[in-house]
Amino acid sequence: MATVSLTDNALFRQQCYINGQWCDADDGATFAVDNPANGEDIGTSPRMGEAETRRAIDAAHQAFPGWRDKTAAERANLLMAWHDLMMEHQEDLGRLMTLEQGKPLPEAKGEIAYSASFLKWFAEEARRAYGDTIPASKPGQQIVVIKQPIGVTAAITPWNFPSSMITRKAGAALAAGCTMVVKPASATPYSALALAELAERAGIPAGVFNVITGSAGAISTAITDSPIVRKLSFTGSTEVGSQLMAQCAKHIQKVSLELGGNAPFLVFDDANLDKAVEGAMASKFRNTGQTCVCVNRFLVQESILDAFVEKFKVAIEAMKVGDGFEEGVSQAALINRGASDKVMEHLEDALGKGARVITGGQRHERGGSFVQPTLITGVSTDAQLCQDETFGPLAAIIPFKTEEDAIRIA
Repeated sequence: MATVSLTDNALFRQQCYINGQWCDADDGATFAVDNPANGEDIGTSPRMGEAETRRAIDAAHQAFPGWRDKTAAERANLLMAWHDLMMEHQEDLGRLMTLEQGKPLPEAKGEIAYSASFLKWFAEEARRAYGDTIPASKPGQQIVVIKQPIGVTAAITPWNFPSSMITRKAGAALAAGCTMVVKPASATPYSALALAELAERAGIPAGVFNVITGSAGAISTAITDSPIVRKLSFTGSTEVGSQLMAQCAKHIQKVSLELGGNAPFLVFDDANLDKAVEGAMASKFRNTGQTCVCVNRFLVQESILDAFVEKFKVAIEAMKVGDGFEEGVSQAALINRGASDKVMEHLEDALGKGARVITGGQRHERGGSFVQPTLITGVSTDAQLCQDETFGPLAAIIPFKTEEDAIRIA
């Protein structure tokens, strides 16, 4: 088992956080969490289910009146204390994220700062939850709109940004006076549990912020079956988001969904190619291509195709692939073998439909879930990657002639 070495080892939690208490699953069941870079086990996390989820929901329900009744300034001060603790422990939180998610340490530390910024933003917004006064249609009447917290909320968050996707949801909910139950991705539970540890230190009252790990199906069912939960926020696949939206209809729960995409990146013949490549690199290869807004298709005008491809190729080949803790690495392991299999499947499908490899095109010599950063061109619009999000370091170029062609393809 891998050694987890932090300055503050109390941030490495292998229990869930319900109603201010650290606890195991009722039956003691756990699941292993591994390091994507080498496959070594980091530790375990509780495999909780419906019963534990209902307790977390009840805890959030009991904590709601007291949290709602705090002034906006009181809630803001607690969120700022949480923010300050995150920044104080940025190095440890970044190391923990690189261990479980794989991304390069500088990116992980950058995400911690980004995550903390949500708490700061919503702490300030909490002070400005203004209502409205609406002109009345009759004399002697006044119409006033006030904003009130909705109640218990839930968040189901992804593995690609295991800290910021939590604070972006929890920061808003807690600032508004709501309480929350968070179910993080099973691949990356430790970032979420470290946030719970710091929330406790910041003085967030018991039951206001709860973190449970385990069976996605059982936990999500308990959330959507509960009339107590008034809103669910989910970031993940379109397929799962659709299922959750249907489940939330039972109790008319409000839903916020951030799902999959297939983003195009258009390069026209009047573009500054150096700037275009700079933007392409940031858009495609951040987090080794595992971002919700990652470019999936590059549409490049034919008259500049060769020049753009050459510059893009040089930039891609300059990147270093390796363990996220190694100096200078910008491309790390994908989250698991299934993720790398999908990249290779999309690559092979595109090649079978006429595309050609400019650079990369293989699994990386490091093995495991490592894939070479890859550039292909001549991609057909009926390729699988044009219909399905790749979520990996595969840059696919589709040539076009006119602006009308580009818009149609995009």
